[in-house]
Amino acid sequence: MEDKNLGVENLSETELNRLGYMLDNLECGWKQLAKAVAEQPQFCYSDKELTDCSIKVLSPHGSPGRYLLALLADRRCSLAFLLQCLKKIEHREAIGFLTSHVMEHINITLQPQSQRVPEGSTVVLSCRAVGPVELTYQWFRGKDEMPGGSGPELVLNPASPFQQGHYICRVSSGDKYVFSNWVHVRLLSSGGASAGASSSYFPSSTSGLYITQQPRPQVLMEGDTLYLECVAQANPPPQFQWFLNKLPMPKCTRSFLKIPCITTADRGTYTCRVFNLYHEMWSDQVQVNIGPGSSSSDVSWETTEVVTSDAGPRQMGDCCATDKVALLMGNMNYLHHRQLRAPMADVHELTNLLRQLDFKVVSLLDLNWQEMHSAVTEFLLLLDRGVYGLLYFAGHGYENYGNSFMVPIDAPASYTFKHCLWVQDVLQRMQERQTGLNVFLLDMCRKRNPNDESIPQPGPLRVTADIVFGYATCVDAEAFEVNKDDLSNGIFMSFLKKRLMEPEKVTVLLDKVAEDMGRCKITRGRQALELRSNLSERRALTDSIQAPTCQVTASTRNLQWAIAHVIPQSRCLQFECGVKVQLGFAAEFSNIMIIYTRILETPKDILSCSAQLSDFTEGPEIDLKHSNQESLCEAGSLLLNLDDLLPLEEPRLFTRISALQRLKKELSFTVCLHYKYANLDEEVMEEQRVTVGKPLVSKLNLHEPRLSPASSSELQMSSIMESSSFSESFRANLSDSNLSYIGSPSTSWSYCQGPRESPTYTGLKNEPEETISSEFLESEEPPAIKSLPSASSEELPFKFSNLPNSI
Repeated sequence: MEDKNLGVENLSETELNRLGYMLDNLECGWKQLAKAVAEQPQFCYSDKELTDCSIKVLSPHGSPGRYLLALLADRRCSLAFLLQCLKKIEHREAIGFLTSHVMEHINITLQPQSQRVPEGSTVVLSCRAVGPVELTYQWFRGKDEMPGGSGPELVLNPASPFQQGHYICRVSSGDKYVFSNWVHVRLLSSGGASAGASSSYFPSSTSGLYITQQPRPQVLMEGDTLYLECVAQANPPPQFQWFLNKLPMPKCTRSFLKIPCITTADRGTYTCRVFNLYHEMWSDQVQVNIGPGSSSSDVSWETTEVVTSDAGPRQMGDCCATDKVALLMGNMNYLHHRQLRAPMADVHELTNLLRQLDFKVVSLLDLNWQEMHSAVTEFLLLLDRGVYGLLYFAGHGYENYGNSFMVPIDAPASYTFKHCLWVQDVLQRMQERQTGLNVFLLDMCRKRNPNDESIPQPGPLRVTADIVFGYATCVDAEAFEVNKDDLSNGIFMSFLKKRLMEPEKVTVLLDKVAEDMGRCKITRGRQALELRSNLSERRALTDSIQAPTCQVTASTRNLQWAIAHVIPQSRCLQFECGVKVQLGFAAEFSNIMIIYTRILETPKDILSCSAQLSDFTEGPEIDLKHSNQESLCEAGSLLLNLDDLLPLEEPRLFTRISALQRLKKELSFTVCLHYKYANLDEEVMEEQRVTVGKPLVSKLNLHEPRLSPASSSELQMSSIMESSSFSESFRANLSDSNLSYIGSPSTSWSYCQGPRESPTYTGLKNEPEETISSEFLESEEPPAIKSLPSASSEELPFKFSNLPNSI
């Protein structure tokens, strides 16, 4: 059967209640079903949702099984997948009911239509149905079977007067059958009133196909719903096929096109081919423009000037992705280690570039251990078969015995792997998602951590040919950032950003970056990119996206990503004194938001007024000294540009809110209006409390512990002595004592819980040693510029500072 058309939501209330009753048992019921459906990420339910299922038994007519079916219906679970899961848990009663009473039903999806046509023309009646695999059709005129009418379409060519009458189609499978609606075929003569009717229905004698409504161009933001419509009249009835950038869109064969939760991958030129057996027409080509995911109300993103090659189109070879997802993390403000400057600019520039390549990008700054762990877990939920996954990290890091570790901002002074995020573990978890490409770009030091003699052992990696590691520096070496202003770049990113848009195999692209770095005198012999890869196919970051077979999975992924990129709508506040204030919002990163206030209307008797924000909800970080500033730069935002949309002559105040991932409840704040009347010396104040919900990444609750499958995150440890050889260190296989297990009604999970205490700073005794030759310190100070120029690498005025600017 065509299960793509039938889902749990298509079941009747009676059928749902009957099936739910069958699932209300302990031995083989809804709990076992919840565990089975969790194999698909869109059907993984939280502990709270499963608890809600359990407590339904306390209601007089409550049914946990019925509630679970409602959850599955909300997420568009197909009946075929439900049947597969029921077979897996061996629930014979439910399987029998679903097979015999539901899935064996025949449902007509396209009914025939009555027609009035000129005598001698062609009539086509169409009927389509879904149900059991073997469906047969039989057309009738009145009670008489139509010769040759044993298919979904009945063609009368040419239509003669004796063929006028009422028609119906019978669709059957074995002893089951259903009938379509009755339709009436009427022939029109060529003269008199009939001729007039004919010419009104067929405006031209040269064609029998007309487009009466053309699709229209649209400008949307990521997360919106795209709706295009093409209306046509034809005889035989028209068929439709939508195209995007001259390529047919699979399964888009209706008169309208609806794409929920659009992303930048959906932008381009759309057109619709309208056709029938005898004619063909094309609709107008319309352009659909889609803005960035972290869209804002009344604001625009500042675009970063990037040097791209003249290599032609972005596609290469026959490789394509089912989707592209990127997680970018930059840690700057460490609590117990030296602060960094480059990650903010690096993450911002890489975000803008990847969005142009149709990646869904999550960009986060300054994450602690729990937040990094949760962010990676959420990132993995966006991955699936054939998806390109890219993980970028800029911050402190180290490498021991081939294992790389990313250091969170709350790592104690003497940190070990327990306080860090383990890159190889993330790789294993990505492989379990059956991704099409796994790219790791690690812009961090790889010095050895001499005080961490433990070697965590991952589970066995799968034999795949889709892994690319791009290290900013080689083993036991440092990575540096350019010593300039607050928008300094790391050396790695300053070269990578020039090559990223090239339609080259990922490994070829990184090889070119390595060659560029090697030609720069200031980096030669001090920092060299290292590439590790087993990529066998010619996969590139510029590969096109081809929609997966399962549209539900793609829509679920779009929704999951869009949830973390919703900002509040702009709103206007009316105060009692007559002043009207606008509140606007803009996203700088996925966890950093700008709020601005603007005075729209002021009564004539008020000389001056300003709207300031205060009393914010606890959790996010707001620098009170830099809040309510007249410019974005003064407010701490160096990357956004709002001048094009906000008139300079209008007063406005900006406040920057960072660390939104720590927001535990809805964000609220007070808008304080300060104003003076012409006849009064004293300042008057009015206040309004505003609540804007949970914006951007705060909806994901990254501050909460995440549950990750035991098979992918369980760490096996070996302790080694300083005198032991590397091969001998793997003989011990001891379980980590900090491994905790959490059980739920449907499954068992584990997570590695690192210590959350932060010892007081006592020196950098466990930090990888980072030194630099004196000749770097003697070079001249580079000029103060906003970002790295796009000139040749040889002309860049690099200067490496001492320890504070090595990563």
